[in-house]
Amino acid sequence: MTYTILRLPAILTSTGLSRSTIYLRIAQGVYTKPVSLGGRAVGWPASEGAALNASRIAGKTNAEVRDLVVKLEAARKAVE
Repeated sequence: MTYTILRLPAILTSTGLSRSTIYLRIAQGVYTKPVSLGGRAVGWPASEGAALNASRIAGKTNAEVRDLVVKLEAARKAVE
């Protein structure tokens, strides 16, 4: 299986949000934390971004999105 990591500019484009809003949402627990790519580079799995965008399009509440974030971040540990 192929995993794609998106850097911040791609996340900003796909969500339509600003950098500060992405990091605010991470602090609020309604967006997944980035994964380290080494050094000072971070990115987000493309599948997580798509899932979060789909949940917003579906009109999910912040509480429902927080539950999704917890599930997505837990699923990272299951990847082999």
